[in-house]
Amino acid sequence: MCGRVAQFMSWAEIYHLLNIHNLPPGTPLEPRFNIAPTTQVQVVLPLEGDARVAPVRWGWRPHWAADRAAPINARSEKVAHGPFFRAIWPHRMLCPVSGWFEWVDEGEKRKQPYFIRRRDGAPTLCASIGQVHEEPQDGDGFVIITADALGGMVDVHDRRPVAFSPALAREWLDPATPRERTEEMLGAGEGPDVFEWYRVDRAVGNVRNQGAHLVEPLPVG
Repeated sequence: MCGRVAQFMSWAEIYHLLNIHNLPPGTPLEPRFNIAPTTQVQVVLPLEGDARVAPVRWGWRPHWAADRAAPINARSEKVAHGPFFRAIWPHRMLCPVSGWFEWVDEGEKRKQPYFIRRRDGAPTLCASIGQVHEEPQDGDGFVIITADALGGMVDVHDRRPVAFSPALAREWLDPATPRERTEEMLGAGEGPDVFEWYRVDRAVGNVRNQGAHLVEPLPVG
C-alpha cells in the first residue's frame, strides 16, 4: 500500500456488520476522501462483549526505534514473529475503509493514482494492530497488515490489505481468539477478485484536497 485511504462509508453499516451496540447507528462521523499517514483514522477497537470506534494515529513504532519513521503497514509474513511489532501484536483492531489509493508509473512524467475498492461497494475491513490508551499518549498508533497482491491487482501494487469478511472480522476483534488462530487468519483474507480498481484524478496527490470527486473514475479514452 502506498499510504492513502478513504473513509466515507455508512458507519451504521459498520456497526451492523460487526455487531457493535454501544454506539447508536446515527452517530455521525465525518466522511474523509483523502486520509494520509500520521493523521487520525477511525478504527474499531475490541472490548469485552462489544467494540468501539475511536480515532487513532496511522503509524506506529516501538520506543527503541525512535530514530526511524513510524511504519504504517506490517507484512503478514513477519508481523506475528518479528521483534518490531512484538509489543502490539496482541492488540488487534480493524481499520474499515471505503477504499485505498495506489500510484502507478504509466510512462508519464507523473504517476497515475488508482482507487481500489470492493466491487459490491461494501467497506473493506482491514486487519490492524496498534497501541491505544483511553487517555491518548504520544506513542499511540496503529498499522494495517498487508499481504502479497495476487491476480490483476499486481499491476497496481504488489501489496494489499489483509481484508476480512464480517465473520472473520468479528473473530479477529474477539479478545478470546487464540494467537495461533489469529496467525492463520492472516492467510484467509479476501482475494483480489473481490476488488476493482480504476484511474482517478491526480488531485488526490495533495493531502489537502477532499471531496467525492477524488474517488470518481476518470473518463475512459
